[in-house]
Amino acid sequence: MRIGIDFDNTLVCYDRLFYRAALDAGLIPPDVEASKNAVRDFLRRDGREPAWTQLQGLVYGERMAEAEAFPGAIDFLEQARAHGCELYIVSHKTRKPLAGPDYDLHAAAHAWLDQHVGVALMPTHRRYFELTKEQKIARIAACGSMIFIDDLPEILLAPSFPNTIGRWLFDPQSSFAALTGVKRFQHWSELSELFGLHLAVCA
Repeated sequence: MRIGIDFDNTLVCYDRLFYRAALDAGLIPPDVEASKNAVRDFLRRDGREPAWTQLQGLVYGERMAEAEAFPGAIDFLEQARAHGCELYIVSHKTRKPLAGPDYDLHAAAHAWLDQHVGVALMPTHRRYFELTKEQKIARIAACGSMIFIDDLPEILLAPSFPNTIGRWLFDPQSSFAALTGVKRFQHWSELSELFGLHLAVCA
């Protein structure tokens, strides 16, 4: 069985890193909630969209190594791999930031995977960082994943998304509770329990 997984905001949690980076740069007061969305919303309300864009480049580039995996995510990968599943990362991101220093964002993501997941668990040849959402969906189809896990309903419910692939939505804030057409989960530990019923078929 093949399991495809999105990278940003699905496997990797940026909440505390965005807060620290924004605080270090003097962009927010300490009382802003320590979450990516709270930092984004504060800067946008303040009319500082360029600062938000540049902050993203900093986080996804120079400070990427400080990002954390969502709780339970690595445990799930290890469980799936132990049952013989093939794991794939399929994500979309620009290679360079839209503003700020010229970091290689794909290289930073690969380095994070090497450090936090490991090549044995997630081989380099099964990691794909595409430049557009359309290319990402095409890659998912090419990988032939039996299920795909993403935090974006727009990917899973896109007309071009293969209907032969199971659609699993990571929804930690329960923002899409009424959404149909996907299997939704809030915590990676929950997904591990759900897959505990099915992982034997991976062997």
